[in-house]
Amino acid sequence: MRRSPDWPAPGKLNLFLHITARRSDGYHELQTLFRLIDHGDRLDFQIRDDGRIVATRPLPGVGENDLCLRAARLLQQHTGARHGAAITLHKRLPLGGGVGGGSSDAATVLVALNHLWGTGLDEDTLASLGLALGADVPVFVRGRTAWAGGIGERLRPVELPPAWYVVLKPDVNVSTAGVFSDPALKRDSPPITIATFLSQGGRNDCEPVVVRRHPVIGEALAWLGQHAPARLTGTGACVFAAFDDEDRARQVLAAAEGRWQGFVARGLDRSPLLDRLAQERTD
Repeated sequence: MRRSPDWPAPGKLNLFLHITARRSDGYHELQTLFRLIDHGDRLDFQIRDDGRIVATRPLPGVGENDLCLRAARLLQQHTGARHGAAITLHKRLPLGGGVGGGSSDAATVLVALNHLWGTGLDEDTLASLGLALGADVPVFVRGRTAWAGGIGERLRPVELPPAWYVVLKPDVNVSTAGVFSDPALKRDSPPITIATFLSQGGRNDCEPVVVRRHPVIGEALAWLGQHAPARLTGTGACVFAAFDDEDRARQVLAAAEGRWQGFVARGLDRSPLLDRLAQERTD
């Protein structure tokens, strides 16, 4: 079996999240700015000749709903690939944190196995497959910090000033479905432009609902907000704040020790997954 280790699956932050409408199919139209970060999971692959797809480190309580397995099987079914894969996930991103861990893992599986199996799909096709797995998967397939519309799949790459982020993870799990079905969720934010966001900022429309449901997240926002403007990412549970330099970010994280779990991450405009793929193609 051919082994191909160390494929990155970076996390993301939603620098803002405005919900502009609710569609007849139940999905929500939104605007957001996905910022990739240099903190993430990593995956190893062993290519099998028997067509089997297995997870060597299954996530507790996930089973066959594991996005890595679903992504590999979807690619296999779409292309008729005869190879299989043993997938080893090295998890660093918190589960249910709103930092895109499962979606990024799925994207890395699609990108890596498309190359390793020689199935030859282009980026647009992989992104389309990814959308069937989750609205956040395409941004990780394309591998660029991006302005997003639609349900999160209409992407426009952007470059942002350097920033370091403190990310805190309250010890609570947030139901994304519960948040988006909550009657109190704001669903009529007017659309804005990139220029408006960059000059005036934005908010996370999910934040009031999430804080009402999980007061501990409000406590984390208030604590972090003493150091810099703090915001929820996605539907949480992670909250974050931006800093101009790494030293200041690490000072704030150190002050959180004993109260909040978290990490410091640098903002990226380009995913390390694209660099890993380029390296594979030249080896």
